[in-house]
Amino acid sequence: MTSPLKAPKALTFDMDGVLVDSEPLHKRAKQMAFQEAGIYFPEQTYDSYKGRPDTTMFHEVLAGRSVDDIAELLHRKHQHFEKIEHELQPIPGAVEFVKWAAARYRLALATSATPRNRAAALQSLGIADCFESLVDTARFERPKPDPEIFQVAMQDLKLNAAECWIIEDSLPGVRAGKAAGCITVGITTTFDPASLCAAGADLIVKSFGELRTVLENV
Repeated sequence: MTSPLKAPKALTFDMDGVLVDSEPLHKRAKQMAFQEAGIYFPEQTYDSYKGRPDTTMFHEVLAGRSVDDIAELLHRKHQHFEKIEHELQPIPGAVEFVKWAAARYRLALATSATPRNRAAALQSLGIADCFESLVDTARFERPKPDPEIFQVAMQDLKLNAAECWIIEDSLPGVRAGKAAGCITVGITTTFDPASLCAAGADLIVKSFGELRTVLENV
């Protein structure tokens, strides 16, 4: 763990698993699309792609299939997700924390979600106006653990890595945050503390209340 922590000028949030509890719904939509095509994967396969774009997973696990087949399965997955996304729930304390933080820091969102899913989730949470920078799959080419997604957010804010903290729940996300040179906070909504620590998290919290306490004391 990095010590002492330096107070940030900006906070950059991941979305899925950090602000919204969407991972179970994404998994369900993928399973539905695959099952329709007679394809089955073990639970570990889905777990290994948490925090990574759908396109990355589909092209890797469906290697050998035609580009058209993969595109069709991705389309079906998106259709299934849109039918069940009304079940989306915020991570406890996330909305309140973002509103609190927006009055004190500059905020960015850096998500592996599509522009459509990013906009829909933020609208449902009612916090879209809190962010100065919105980075989704339309704005980067290399997925996490590559740091590009966070570098784009920092460019938007015109800040350097030492001025930004990143809040992540996934192991690829934590690795990307560290590769970007930022203080990276791991929140235990998806992975256990030991896994987040092994991925390189500077700080591990169990809730947004705990993170607020940390920020109020740096």
